[in-house]
Amino acid sequence: MTPEPLPDVRQLLAFYLEAGVDCALADEPINRLVEPEPAPAPAAAVARQGASQAGRPAAPAIIPPRGEPPPPPDAAIASAREAARTAPTLQALRELLENFDGCALKQTASRLVFADGNPEARIMLVGEAPGRDEDIEGLPFVGRSGKLLDRMIGAIGLDRTKVYIANVIPWRPPGNRTPTPQETQICLPFIRRQIELVDPDVLVTLGNPSTQALLGTTEGIMRTRGKWRDYDTGKRTIRAIATFHPAYLLRSPSYKRLSWQDLRAIATVLAV
Repeated sequence: MTPEPLPDVRQLLAFYLEAGVDCALADEPINRLVEPEPAPAPAAAVARQGASQAGRPAAPAIIPPRGEPPPPPDAAIASAREAARTAPTLQALRELLENFDGCALKQTASRLVFADGNPEARIMLVGEAPGRDEDIEGLPFVGRSGKLLDRMIGAIGLDRTKVYIANVIPWRPPGNRTPTPQETQICLPFIRRQIELVDPDVLVTLGNPSTQALLGTTEGIMRTRGKWRDYDTGKRTIRAIATFHPAYLLRSPSYKRLSWQDLRAIATVLAV
């Protein structure tokens, strides 16, 4: 049997891209399961130590402490709730997120993706999490999905100067994987506080994950989209509606017709 030829560089890159590996974090592979070796002591220090300990029994080897483990999920969620509650402004909330270490996604993302648009807008749109392009630029919805979103809101006379855009998760999950329920719960207090500070007249959730997280429903997007709901910030009630995520519409363009119905309903409410 003739062995199959080894893949070339282009084929390997295509394989990794299909597997979700779309950026390099280092020039060399890193085995994060191996304990780091302690740095060798200077020769002079070793000589002094040997001279001072001559004739004494050997001291036990000192194992360097490992890095601080992330806090347990329950503690991280409680910490997020307490921190988000103290933010008096959007800028303060952003700074809190920059310094918040309770979510492991921060360690693998390039930067925080906080928001884009007008914080005084009457309408706020919330997606699930940043992608590769958003991670690079530090702004939500700037890739292919963002271009489609711009066309969608443009169809009802809006642009990014008239809307406010954010995500439930402000850091990109590795390889654009789906955020875990724990990661969502840790980030949820921050997006809720963000909505409260923006205080829009209309809240639009884009896609199933953000709809379920913010509107407290377990139904799929096909059942929830296009229906007006109440979102309670604790200070007032905001009209909320779910529609398809632009990324879903890129994969299933036949649903753009339903999305257009949702956009027209939003435009009607904003016109009042």
